[in-house]
Amino acid sequence: MRERLILAGLWIALAVAAVASLAVGRFGMSLEEIFQTFGKVISGQIETNSKEAAVLFVIRIPRILMAVIVGSALAAAGASYQGLFKNPMVSPDLLGVSSGASVGACLALLLSMEGIRVQLTAFLFGLAAVFLVLAISASVTRASGGGLLILVLSGTVISSLCSAFTSLMKYLADTDTKLPEITFWLMGSFAKTGGWRNVAILGCFYLLGSIPLILLRWKINAMAFGEEEAKAMGVDTARVRLVIILSSTLLTASSVALCGVIGWVGLVVPHIARFLVGPNYLSLLPCSMLVGGLFMLIVDNFARSLTAGEIPLGVLTSIIGAPIFLYLLFKRKGGWSS
Repeated sequence: MRERLILAGLWIALAVAAVASLAVGRFGMSLEEIFQTFGKVISGQIETNSKEAAVLFVIRIPRILMAVIVGSALAAAGASYQGLFKNPMVSPDLLGVSSGASVGACLALLLSMEGIRVQLTAFLFGLAAVFLVLAISASVTRASGGGLLILVLSGTVISSLCSAFTSLMKYLADTDTKLPEITFWLMGSFAKTGGWRNVAILGCFYLLGSIPLILLRWKINAMAFGEEEAKAMGVDTARVRLVIILSSTLLTASSVALCGVIGWVGLVVPHIARFLVGPNYLSLLPCSMLVGGLFMLIVDNFARSLTAGEIPLGVLTSIIGAPIFLYLLFKRKGGWSS
């Protein structure tokens, strides 16, 4: 009962934050003006290309949806990985998806690609990095065993290699044109990712990645106890592990490809959710998704309102996420699993 009340409260908080976010921005609009604009557009009194309607329907609403989906996706991936690997320090980029996507985006920007081509290249490189990790892990495991440990080590190696390639491309980039563009992308932002097309693309990948995780929540619970215990409960651990990794990779790769690298969300948010509803993934996963969407929405509001320019999201998530993580670290006297 307590978990249901918390989830209901989070839904309400997310809805309130989304409505309040409509008033945040350089073009000042009160909530009364916003509701009046909605009414006029619905009744046909003004066109959607008018200034007020364009601000709401072309810029702010797509951006709010993008922030909620990205935050929810990264939180779901982080929570699933923490259960799969039985490690509270695991984040969605453990297997190199963010590092791989960064290489793809940097390469595309270096080659003067734009828009959807940059996003597609980043997405494909992110997937390729994870598949490379899985291939290396499978080969080594067949030869010498190791399971999850080999998977983590393979992810660390590929992430390090991708980071080296990213640094090399930053070194080769023109300092006046390409380097600022690459640097801004690597810090994450929704500034250039608004629009209903990107929301639709991300929404499709979000459904493809999140639905399997939602359906496998009880099996993630079993996996969190250990592989032997999960097998004893009738769980096909190899298949479940693969589905969790592929689903989490889809969520993370699509988010990073469209919005750049946004750290800390997938690491911190699951701990906040665990603090609220406990370790049971039947409640923890949906709670993580709601808290992730709410957290990302609030951070994005700060990003576009604190200064005259827009602060990169990766900077703010680190500034906000690190103190929250330290607070939870000191707060949880009973351990991470309790």
